[in-house]
Amino acid sequence: MTRTALIVEDDDYLHGTLADALADAGLEARSVTTGAEALEVCGKESPDLVLLDLGLPDMDGIDVCRQLRQRSVVPIIMITGRRTDVDRIVGLEVGADDYIVKPLQRAELVARVRALLRRIHEYPRQESGRELHVPPLMIHKDRRTVLWGEESIDLTPKEFDLLCALASRPDEVIPAKQLLWEVWQYPEGIKTRTLDVHIGRLRGKLERDRKHPELILTVPGVGYKLEAPAA
Repeated sequence: MTRTALIVEDDDYLHGTLADALADAGLEARSVTTGAEALEVCGKESPDLVLLDLGLPDMDGIDVCRQLRQRSVVPIIMITGRRTDVDRIVGLEVGADDYIVKPLQRAELVARVRALLRRIHEYPRQESGRELHVPPLMIHKDRRTVLWGEESIDLTPKEFDLLCALASRPDEVIPAKQLLWEVWQYPEGIKTRTLDVHIGRLRGKLERDRKHPELILTVPGVGYKLEAPAA
């Protein structure tokens, strides 16, 4: 089955460049030029990937990303001419999975798209320990699914990677800097709320409307640990 990607970009020239790069990565592209169109298409269809420009004519790409994340776990790569670290961090905090700066290098974009899809659809095919069982959670790493009992929990790619990092060492306090490196490859010393935001989202999805409210515990000044109770 052919994978599809939605390009959200108002620059006509870039549409062709992005579509060619996606074709190289094995995806069939569809293009829209506004944030409203992107939200409408994603509401009706299920693209495998979204390439989202931040500078759209009707709304900021950050707002589009935030709204998409409220309804979908589709992988999102932000594309922008903004070069500040603040913009990159804000993009990641509202749910983007990757961030690439213009002018685009076609080979880099293809590599990033392939890497992101590989993490989602193939990770970790050759790795032992494909399941993590921390009652009441069952995590299937190869299928990238999470079950609470028989209930499926939808997570974004980064939320899933973060949960795997925590669940691989249950009851162990994992330093924040270690999680930032394992999940985002952020070097030590970077100032960001990305981890805090994703922990908050994970807590909301795992603990909402359930009998056991505390699964992910904060250890002040150190990091976090997954302390799941028995089912």
